[in-house]
Amino acid sequence: MTDKNKHTNRLINETSPYLLQHAHNPVDWFPWGEEAFEKARAEDKPVLVSIGYSACHWCHVMEHESFEDEAAAAIMNEHFISIKVDMEERPDVDQIYMTFVQMTTGRGGWPMNVFLTPDKRPFFGGTYFPPQPRYQMPSWPQILTSIAEAWKEKRDELLASADNIVGELKRIASAELSSSGNAVSEALSDKAFQSFVRSFDARNGGFGGAPKFPAAMAMDFLLRYWKRTGNINALDMVRHTARKMAEGGIYDQLGGGFHRYSVDAVWLVPHFEKMLYDNAQLARIYLHLFQVESGVVSLGSGVENAESGAGGSAQDSRLQTPDFFKRVAVEILDYIKREMLDVSGGFYSTQDADSEGEEGKFFVWTPDEVKAVLGAEDAAIFNFYFDVSDDGNFEGKNILNIKLSEAETCEALKITPERLAEVIERGKKLLFEEREKRIKPFRDEKVLTAWNGLMLAAFAEASVVLNEPAYLDIAKRNADFLISELLAEGRVLRTWKDGRAKLNGYIEDYANLADGLLELYQAGGDISYYDEAKRLADVMITEFWDADNGGFFFTSNDHEELIVRNKDLYDNATPSGNSVAADVLLKLAKLSGDERYERFAVTILRLAAAQVERHPQGFGRALAAMEFLHSPVKEIALIGDKANEMREAVFAEYRPFKVVASGDAASERPELLKDREAVDGKPTAYVCESFVCQRPVTTTEELKELL
Repeated sequence: MTDKNKHTNRLINETSPYLLQHAHNPVDWFPWGEEAFEKARAEDKPVLVSIGYSACHWCHVMEHESFEDEAAAAIMNEHFISIKVDMEERPDVDQIYMTFVQMTTGRGGWPMNVFLTPDKRPFFGGTYFPPQPRYQMPSWPQILTSIAEAWKEKRDELLASADNIVGELKRIASAELSSSGNAVSEALSDKAFQSFVRSFDARNGGFGGAPKFPAAMAMDFLLRYWKRTGNINALDMVRHTARKMAEGGIYDQLGGGFHRYSVDAVWLVPHFEKMLYDNAQLARIYLHLFQVESGVVSLGSGVENAESGAGGSAQDSRLQTPDFFKRVAVEILDYIKREMLDVSGGFYSTQDADSEGEEGKFFVWTPDEVKAVLGAEDAAIFNFYFDVSDDGNFEGKNILNIKLSEAETCEALKITPERLAEVIERGKKLLFEEREKRIKPFRDEKVLTAWNGLMLAAFAEASVVLNEPAYLDIAKRNADFLISELLAEGRVLRTWKDGRAKLNGYIEDYANLADGLLELYQAGGDISYYDEAKRLADVMITEFWDADNGGFFFTSNDHEELIVRNKDLYDNATPSGNSVAADVLLKLAKLSGDERYERFAVTILRLAAAQVERHPQGFGRALAAMEFLHSPVKEIALIGDKANEMREAVFAEYRPFKVVASGDAASERPELLKDREAVDGKPTAYVCESFVCQRPVTTTEELKELL
């Protein structure tokens, strides 16, 4: 290992915390840019591109083992031009080379290490490599030496391989570019639903086995599918999954917020990093479940429908509890407010898995630690409820999780529900305060536009669903920050940190920002946010649309030329930019009356349809947009400055197939408001479909009847 102060490379001038973590490596790192490739051409060397992100545990491991090692660095510096990339800043670069690694090795992940020709063509790649041979893997020095020798002695073979690989990458991209002509039918949604039924884990919730990721986009589709079709099994799968996740170790029982994913099938042991995008999407799922459970619709239990594949355990009797889902949503948002909100109004990106060099150390407990804080009597109850034992459930310590219901706990311990509630409330408060004294995981404080758009939408919707003005203030501050700091000459930038914004925005940045602004307009009624969302949609069409085949390219027309120009159709950890754009355009069509937006949206969904049919699990956000397309949409116009009570009534229940416009009687935009007048000077609501409206109403009770 090297003295951190001994070396400084070019990454010291970057803003990305991930790149800055490598700024004192003995490796002569470059950031991605033409300077590195010019040097590679001038010195006739291959290029190593190493890609990761700041919250990635194995990225840290490889840095400590190899990139801080003087001997390994010497080989890299002698034989290669080395580039370090933050995949969160440059998802365009990551997409291309991840496809290559998956295509050639059958697996992917981070850190990702790819070797290129000086003209950016890949010829060898992989993920983590150890410092010495193990796990049937060659060591990093062996890899470096072998490739350096091959570059000198078998150059023709490497270049031929690179040509073939680029051809295959272009073939894959072109297959995704062409519209399949498939119909976007309700039958496609039905088929997708059955796929989720088959993969549903009826005992533990979620889909498939270990490792298990929070499938927020799939859950969003299933909720919308239930709302359109009335199929209770779709709702049951979401409720059961949401319950199990929130009771598991993947959820931070003390501080709120979800960790990235669970390494097991029961949601117990997570990778402990927390990502902004996961919590943004999951906050809305729990918010929507709160709306569902608060509604007047009579809901069945998961057990009753077990034979249809959506069942659950006997504990599902607890599912009819709106406050549970509300509490989780509030805890997520309050965690973001407390830990991830910059004073400027932007949201930070991630919190690390590690603290003090150990994964999860910040989050785990021993029985004695709990006892020291709560006292013996309360600790016995708290430890039983949260599964804290002498043996431990994670490397000799304990991840807090809930295995038994409150009623089962009370019966086992012979205590009253009131006593249990008192211990849980007091224990969580005191242990959280004690945990705050620990060394916290590293926080990546860069602000990413796409991820901020996701969280903006969550706070905006929560503000009106929960009638919480503080959330609306956070949403407005975030929107104003994004508009002022991450727009330049009308174009979106990708990332901001310490007052510096940079990098061209991708389709996901435009689409998620527009979506967040639309949600904020609907929640608060400020027309400026609608105007900006509509303008961004027009820029998307001008700068990203594929006029030949339809759909949005991931990069804009004036973006840096890479070896392939991809389209983003498949959901990864974040939703596909095309699918979010389709959702936005469908809403804009209803608000503005401009059918052109719907035509663009339908073209996107037709483009995705063939892949949705083959792999529905990867297209949750597209399927959710299809549900909006299939459903009769309520176009709700609220007239008058004091229509807030009516707005709250609109959002009180789960109504995914709606758009809400509000303003005064003189409003000229959106088109939904035009010529809508207040009745007798009172706040007035119009409920329309395809711009054909029912009689205007002036009371909340009448509005509820129309809805």
